[in-house]
Amino acid sequence: MDISKFSFVDFFDDKQKEFLSSNLRPISMNKNTVLFYQDDICNDILLLSDGNVSLSIYSDDKIEPIELYTIGAGEQCIINTASAISQTKVIATATASTDIKGCLISYDITKQLMKQNEKYQDFIFSLFSIKFNSLTTLIEDIKYKKLDARILAYLLSKNSTTITTTHEQIAEKLSTSRVVVSRVLKELENKKKLKIHRGKIELL
Repeated sequence: MDISKFSFVDFFDDKQKEFLSSNLRPISMNKNTVLFYQDDICNDILLLSDGNVSLSIYSDDKIEPIELYTIGAGEQCIINTASAISQTKVIATATASTDIKGCLISYDITKQLMKQNEKYQDFIFSLFSIKFNSLTTLIEDIKYKKLDARILAYLLSKNSTTITTTHEQIAEKLSTSRVVVSRVLKELENKKKLKIHRGKIELL
């Protein structure tokens, strides 16, 4: 596998690059495959080279997940990394949003590389800072932003006047119920902000 996709590789000397490459295990998974479940303990860290993986928290009833963030090619998941390094339970479930390719590296190899290279250690810690900011924004949105504004913002983020989606999909993305989303969409339609069609929504 070509490890040059990952920015942290630039921190390594040739010997460390060879050590990393020799300890990677290539993987390939289909869309909707669960990589790990909430409360699992990870023994390996995923280095994603192609595709996207979403991280979501599920309530006890497993009905309405809250999506925390998505990682893409060249990125590393902090929840996965933290669990592997500390051998503690993950706080979320990771699911392949698309078909994915990448490789796995064991937590003991990661620890060795962190000890050998301070810049790599700094890189790992920087991941926590970046994702913490996105989680803070998510929490602020959930707590303070009105649902009608959140729904409109979500639809506008699709950069299209016609969005193919269901009420249930919107509810899942915004961590609320389908019934509530349907009610708010109807209110927005009455205000002539959008028009509801079967399986799609048209912004006006």
